[in-house]
Amino acid sequence: MTDERRREVGRADAPVEDEIHDSFEAVVEEGTERLQRTTRVVLATGFAGGLEIGLGVMAYLAVLHATGDHLLAGIAFGVGLVALYLAHSELFTENFLMPIVALVAKEGTVGQLLRLWVGTLVANLAGGWLFMWLVVQAFPQWHDELEESARHYVDAPFGLQVAVLAVLGGSTITLVTRMQQGTDSDPAKIVAAVIGGFLLSGLQLFHSILDSLLVFGAIQAGASISYGQWLGWFGYTLVFNVLGGVVLVTALRLVRSADLLQHRRRSAPAEPGRSSTEQ
Repeated sequence: MTDERRREVGRADAPVEDEIHDSFEAVVEEGTERLQRTTRVVLATGFAGGLEIGLGVMAYLAVLHATGDHLLAGIAFGVGLVALYLAHSELFTENFLMPIVALVAKEGTVGQLLRLWVGTLVANLAGGWLFMWLVVQAFPQWHDELEESARHYVDAPFGLQVAVLAVLGGSTITLVTRMQQGTDSDPAKIVAAVIGGFLLSGLQLFHSILDSLLVFGAIQAGASISYGQWLGWFGYTLVFNVLGGVVLVTALRLVRSADLLQHRRRSAPAEPGRSSTEQ
């Protein structure tokens, strides 16, 4: 189908299918909202996200303690991602797709993106640390599962397998965000969250926030793991999470939406004080 024919049969002026156009607009709108948040809102939302993902970790540990099965525990972890969606909080790794698309669409600045990323990351870790302290005090019978789970990550020698596991961790959570933006059905969005939780935890992919909570819990439970060990693991996991989310999901989305991005830029109003010839 030619670009002209797509414009004739679709609602939008851009030469793409209506579903892609509508999804793109939703992504840009949500990404712009996130970029425009104040520092206070960024920190509060991120802290809540750390607490709520802790619900998933708590469910994961409960099932792992009862069954010893990581796949079953991974299904239970989906509780955390469902809580994130329904409570409108978020993880650092959910901020790859929408804010970057909004930035490329010139709806925000690099400084706003960095504030969103850094603020959400720090607040996620702080909220997660607090929640895990509560879990450790409430469920001392889970200490062995905490240490075993934490050592799976911090004791893993860095190499190709670990790097790929972290890339898959970043791409998986970003794809969950993409799937949720692709539908207006709340049940479908919840299903996407459960699927993402199963893949992340059930397959023990490396995820900088989720797995940090397990390490924090193990340290608080008295395991011979140091925050230095955690930081060494966290550093490279974070980098490869970003690569997975940005390269495998967000970059492909940008390529698919290139026509829409150009159309949005052309149709954007001129900034105050600038003539159309200056744009």
